[in-house]
Amino acid sequence: MALAQRVGADILNGAPVGTLDRLMYGLGNLLIYGPLRNVLGMSRIRVAYTAGAAIGPDLFRFYRSIGVNLKQFYGQTETCAYVCLQQDGKVKLQTVGTAAPGIELKIAEDGEVLVRGVSVLKEYYKRPDATAEVLDANGYFHTGDAGVLDSEGHLRIIDRAKDVGRLVGGAIFAPNYIENKLKFFPQIKEAVCFGNGRGEVCAAINIDFEAVGNWAERRGLAYGGYVDLAGKPDVLALVAECIAKVNADLAAEDGMGETQIARFLVLHKELDPDDDELTRTRKVRRGFIAEKYAVLLDALYGGKAEQFIETQVKFEDGRTGSVSATLKIVEARRFPLIKAAA
Repeated sequence: MALAQRVGADILNGAPVGTLDRLMYGLGNLLIYGPLRNVLGMSRIRVAYTAGAAIGPDLFRFYRSIGVNLKQFYGQTETCAYVCLQQDGKVKLQTVGTAAPGIELKIAEDGEVLVRGVSVLKEYYKRPDATAEVLDANGYFHTGDAGVLDSEGHLRIIDRAKDVGRLVGGAIFAPNYIENKLKFFPQIKEAVCFGNGRGEVCAAINIDFEAVGNWAERRGLAYGGYVDLAGKPDVLALVAECIAKVNADLAAEDGMGETQIARFLVLHKELDPDDDELTRTRKVRRGFIAEKYAVLLDALYGGKAEQFIETQVKFEDGRTGSVSATLKIVEARRFPLIKAAA
């Protein structure tokens, strides 16, 4: 599998790979990758597509490494399926490909993806008011998604346009994009990022109690519940490692490097719909959280090393109680911006 991770995608893309690696991959395909594709029901698949919400790069890389030609595309009902598609040999883990034939892509000043072309809707049936909301005078359809075009014309969707803000320096701040990167790690259950109108990005993290608990037990690290586990120095170091990997990714992406996480803390309680911190579909209520935990935001942006907080919580049986802790503020590792090749 280590060999597949290293050269599998290159072989699938038709990129140069050494003779020995090709021979070893052929042996792996006979003994491991082929039987694995068979177990997954994918032995005869020539190409596979994924769309909708983003999948993690590790999952995407896994399928391509074992020889499944998985690619991403992007579109909406109003665009008759897809407007962007990854081409063979030009697959990037973080993008949804380039514009399809007959399609024009443009990024608006506020970061919204605009689309014009042969497959875009003419109008909503008997809804001229709704049509006027999404089609502008130049015929561009306003997707409602925010994105970035890289130097090769590949589109990267970063967030819903209505959720995108800016740092004081002018960089686009897409909180959901960063939060999703964090939640791809099994140790992180929820993440809330702040930065709109501020100079830096800071984050509040919920650990996954089961995953981190198992990790702690394998290392003989004793703990007495969520609050105790979340505050352990080893756990903070584990979360810091995850955030460093996200920051390294952001530093290498066009337009995202300035939104690396500067500081973070691990919350003393799990965000909960019963406490109005999440919707029932587990979407973060960022504004409510910013207001409820204002003292923590002040600590994150005020240069403090720690902050005491006591929070009222609701239990499933209707009782109420409180949870308190002194939370450590941790400086995250950041990386120099990597400029894309012209």
